[in-house]
Amino acid sequence: MMRLYKNGKLVNGEAISIGVENGLIIAINPTNESGYSSIIDLDGSYISAGWIDMHTHCYERMDLYYDDPDEIGYKTGVTTVIDAGTTGALDIGTFYADTRLKKTRVYAMINIAKQGIKTQNELADLNNIDIQMIDQAIMKYPDFVIGFKVRMSASVIGDNGIVPLEIAKSIQTQFQKPLMVHIGSNPPLLVDILTRLETGDIVTHIFNGKENGILNHLGKVRQEVWDAHNRGVIFDIGHGRESFSFDVAVQAFKECLLCDTISSDIYHHNRVEGPVYSLAHTMNKLLSVGYSLERVIEMVTVRPAEIMSLPKLGTLAVGNYADLTIFKEQAIHQSLVDSHDVTRTLERGIQVEAVVIKGEYIEL
Repeated sequence: MMRLYKNGKLVNGEAISIGVENGLIIAINPTNESGYSSIIDLDGSYISAGWIDMHTHCYERMDLYYDDPDEIGYKTGVTTVIDAGTTGALDIGTFYADTRLKKTRVYAMINIAKQGIKTQNELADLNNIDIQMIDQAIMKYPDFVIGFKVRMSASVIGDNGIVPLEIAKSIQTQFQKPLMVHIGSNPPLLVDILTRLETGDIVTHIFNGKENGILNHLGKVRQEVWDAHNRGVIFDIGHGRESFSFDVAVQAFKECLLCDTISSDIYHHNRVEGPVYSLAHTMNKLLSVGYSLERVIEMVTVRPAEIMSLPKLGTLAVGNYADLTIFKEQAIHQSLVDSHDVTRTLERGIQVEAVVIKGEYIEL
């Protein structure tokens, strides 16, 4: 069925209409509506490429971090979720099979530890890293496994220091897929992590409020953070339960250090009980810091699609997947809470109205 979404608006204010058929975008601003069997009038609502949350935990069979991809996905305006290392090579096949039953598009960054995050210390024993199993997973699921995840904080690595990151970098070099690096409490020190990262590597939890974070003892952005930023290391929000500080985000914004992507690090507990709730809620937090709506939408569409090499997602173009998010920016007067119980009030924010996923229109 050919369907037209008309009278929409881009975040730059331009009017747009989008034609869709068989799960693909077939027209942008068509001049003739007569061929469409269904027309939906968006009445001035914003429409963007479907949102991408590039740091989630959505393997439902886990005990620590888990959720239903559809609960954190299309039901909240997110058409694509990327699981960030919940599963390793041992469970990737089951995870893949589970995701085929979901509406939301799901991809995986495979944990370099073969068991994934079954416990908090998956990298305390380096025998958990099996490169041959990773190779087999990529060979079997080349379009599903789109990157790697390594968690580099004290509770995860035990006494192994920087070694897990060095192994992760060698794996990335071998397979040429993006690497996401979780940062948190030291050891290792942030400087030792950042100096080993290259253009295109992703640091998640960039605005965490921990002592080992991006601010120095004077409360300014560390030089090594600027150095990493300047050589093209990607800075991702990865909000989570413990990893987003308004104070850090505001200070970075004042110094003109902006993140590259907005992700939620969402799983069942922090979705239901907070402080994450949804990707849209996290996006609103960046609006409250001072980011523009245009920038915020870019950081959940264009940028993650580029970084994770998802060419048919993230932009509105003929031939791309018909994944769309429809939303308003409206008065909401909402109190937003970070991971440290610091509160900011947002007067205008994002309210999701509907999604189009694989060509299917779903009101929310």
